[in-house]
Amino acid sequence: METTYYSLASKGNFNKALKHFFKVNDVVDDIDNGRNLADSINDDIDSGEIASDQILPIVGAVIRDKYGYSYHSYSLPQTVSDFSKITDETSKWTALDIVIVYYNPSGKTFVVNPKNPDHWEMVREIFHDQLAVIYVKNRKEEENKKVEKQAITAIEEMLSGRDVFTNKDFIDSTVVQRKPAPKPVAAPVAAGPGPAKVAAEPVSKVKKNFTPKYAVQVSNELFHNGNVEAWKKIVESFKTKFKDLDVYIFFEGELINDINALFKWGKVKHGDSIFFQVAGEDIKGVSKLQKYLFEGASPRFEQFLKIGVGQVLNLF
Repeated sequence: METTYYSLASKGNFNKALKHFFKVNDVVDDIDNGRNLADSINDDIDSGEIASDQILPIVGAVIRDKYGYSYHSYSLPQTVSDFSKITDETSKWTALDIVIVYYNPSGKTFVVNPKNPDHWEMVREIFHDQLAVIYVKNRKEEENKKVEKQAITAIEEMLSGRDVFTNKDFIDSTVVQRKPAPKPVAAPVAAGPGPAKVAAEPVSKVKKNFTPKYAVQVSNELFHNGNVEAWKKIVESFKTKFKDLDVYIFFEGELINDINALFKWGKVKHGDSIFFQVAGEDIKGVSKLQKYLFEGASPRFEQFLKIGVGQVLNLF
């Protein structure tokens, strides 16, 4: 029996679906008016009009199915934190509309207009071996898949650290590049006698920060399964206390998505250094985290394992 619509049987789910469909129509209107999908979605996320789990359904329904953007998904070849060249180059490509969907190690999905530096500032860093999907549409001609695929290849080359030459087919000479609108100046507010007061500016969205990468030297004879379990307990305790912060772990320059991999590799030995980095808006507890991770990589790791199943250490 077909059950596709069963989830709409409740009033809450029906209204939620209806709201999503209205938002999709708004996004379609934006694109028809020449706006980039990532600009539209991120503005709506900032204003609370859409949730993060709506991003992929909107991307799939709108730019993939409705407008037929060319796309390619691949694992990023390297970690990148400087996007200035990508922004400068793609900003010249006036004939093309580009959207990049990036999946970061913590499972968050970012939708990026590579011509918009604010979007790269939001991402801050893309990591090696993480998934990215690049969507490109040629606005100059109705159908030119060849040019779209050439643009995708050029973007992938830039993400690999290589320079590219501007393809004349990427440029529409009839299009004037739009510059960001100047920040509005607050107007004076009358306040009776005395000097005029200036209206307070709206508080801008706080940008995500990243700590440096901190080294933790392994002092146990081997970073074995007990050390791995200790680190998992420590990181779990940290994230329970600071829910909005993310912890990234690196070994030999590679991002470690699963701490268990440090044990499975069998590479991490006495004297090796494992690195960690914390990301978030209001970063706290880093010195304690470093101290506990050092203890967890030492022969004293067992102190973090003396806890009942399903319980979380109270370290922070």
